[in-house]
Amino acid sequence: MTTLSLRTLLVAVTELDAALKFYTETLGLPVKFRDGNRYAALDAGGCTLALVTAADHPAPEHGVVPAFKTDDVSAAVRDLAARGAEVLDPPREGPHEVRALLRDPAGNPVSVYGPPAGGR
Repeated sequence: MTTLSLRTLLVAVTELDAALKFYTETLGLPVKFRDGNRYAALDAGGCTLALVTAADHPAPEHGVVPAFKTDDVSAAVRDLAARGAEVLDPPREGPHEVRALLRDPAGNPVSVYGPPAGGR
């Protein structure tokens, strides 16, 4: 069985700068990493709150997507699909990791991500 660990909650945003201002200045979350106008990771204690735009992540227009980290995304997706998860977006290399998007029985997206091939 694949081991998954909830590490990140993806929050879909349309304007990264406005979202960053709210989450950093209003809520006081520090920025861990930012990739231009595509993505920003904020330190939310035991979890990363990731602000994502459509340019970087296939996510719903509004809402939260749990992102589970695993060592082998392809193997995890095969295992989860065999157990009934619907694959919306198969594993693909992103700018910083490999990721895939699944759907739960209620229609909610679930992300699975892990290290890139070659472990950059």
